Amino acid sequence: MSELPKTFDPGAIESRWYPYWEANDLFRPDRDDAEPFTIVIPPPNVTGSLHIGHALDNTLQDILIRHARLQGKDALWVVGTDHAGIATQMVVERTIAGQGLKRQDLGRDAFLDIVWDWKKTSGGAITRQLRRLGASCDWANERFTMDEGFSRAVLKVFVQLYREGLLYRDKRLVNWDPKFQTAISDLEVETKEVQGSFWHFRYPLADGSGHISVATTRPETMLADMAVAVNPEDERYKHLISAMIAHPITGRQIPIVADEHADPELGSGAVKITPGHDFNDFDVGVRAGIRPADMLNMFDAEARIAQTADGLVPAELIGLDRFDARKRVVEMIEAEGLLERVEDRVIQTPFGDRSGVVIEPWLTDQWYVDAKTLAGPAIEAVRSGTIKVVPESWTKTYYNWMENIQPWCVSRQLWWGHRIPAWYADDGRVFVAETEEEAEREAGNLKLRRDDDVLDTWFSSALWPFGTLGWPD
Repeated sequence: MSELPKTFDPGAIESRWYPYWEANDLFRPDRDDAEPFTIVIPPPNVTGSLHIGHALDNTLQDILIRHARLQGKDALWVVGTDHAGIATQMVVERTIAGQGLKRQDLGRDAFLDIVWDWKKTSGGAITRQLRRLGASCDWANERFTMDEGFSRAVLKVFVQLYREGLLYRDKRLVNWDPKFQTAISDLEVETKEVQGSFWHFRYPLADGSGHISVATTRPETMLADMAVAVNPEDERYKHLISAMIAHPITGRQIPIVADEHADPELGSGAVKITPGHDFNDFDVGVRAGIRPADMLNMFDAEARIAQTADGLVPAELIGLDRFDARKRVVEMIEAEGLLERVEDRVIQTPFGDRSGVVIEPWLTDQWYVDAKTLAGPAIEAVRSGTIKVVPESWTKTYYNWMENIQPWCVSRQLWWGHRIPAWYADDGRVFVAETEEEAEREAGNLKLRRDDDVLDTWFSSALWPFGTLGWPD
């Protein structure tokens, strides 16, 4: 009889038994007639390695699935990985940058070939880690959010939502990342405190009778101003409502509008309104009757100054970086004697959590899901007791979130991801279909151009429990 080792070596034991369990299908015994018990693993991103949170979460899932298996249930633990759109593209772009390459130099198809190769390497590392954890997943049916079967589910849902009027294309403000040149979600924005300035300017009235004072932390955006707002109850400005202002740099004639967004206690009580570059201003602009299609845009995708639709931005500013333009705009205002004062102030500033650059509210055409309509049944399910929130004290938070939900921007200006199944004719008409052939038939066999954008990763991730279990086939 061999002597029992003084210390336990789990590596040797685990490396011997785990392959045996997997090779003999012990993680998914044949029990078609037994009570089903399924856990769909939250798919880890292919962008790197598992962390301690994965170790905890997957251990808890493994305990539950092994217990169900011992009870004789048809226990299925679905395993797979998520393509992680922007995170993966960022990692691969950084890798090829080390070789002196940019994705634009390679072209879309060649770049995607590199991403797929990278996925095989990184994704394989993650599944090896899951095996080392001892996770008893159904490895024979491993899935990926961009495999062929899952992609069919994504395309089908997009087309179905579009045909039901629950998915549409619209011009709205988004969180724009000038480094990655794509829209990002609120969850990908980090707000940081930055030491900045609060500039106070005088805007001349068009009739020459005086001026109105406004203050801003982003002077460069005044190039796309479309109004100045005052509170309708502010006695100082009631007589000026509907009066016109001659913009001090562009010469644009803009109105003074009444809106409760203007706080009489903040600054002068008058607020410059730039609906194409500020979320609050966008809402004020809509209430003032400005259509999103008519809102002025003064930035390109890299947040450099671009000419507005009315052509009134001075030529010397075109092409300047936004922060260089800020300095120049202040200099121009000061030269005209319209700078009242500058205050030092801590500014709450949005940054991209991956790019590290300041995020710009930018008016673009994007695809949106009507989240408010879709939230209706989810709200009713909790109200009726069909679904219970535990602990119940969080029910109020749930209602607050769901009842104030905004349209969900699901398009991203990336190459890695599920490409949006929409095709355009030369006259601007859009045809949404699961295949290009189907779209061309709907268009009367016209030659079409496919949308370049891809879907937000969460659009496909939300379908993970359905697509991995055979739907829609």
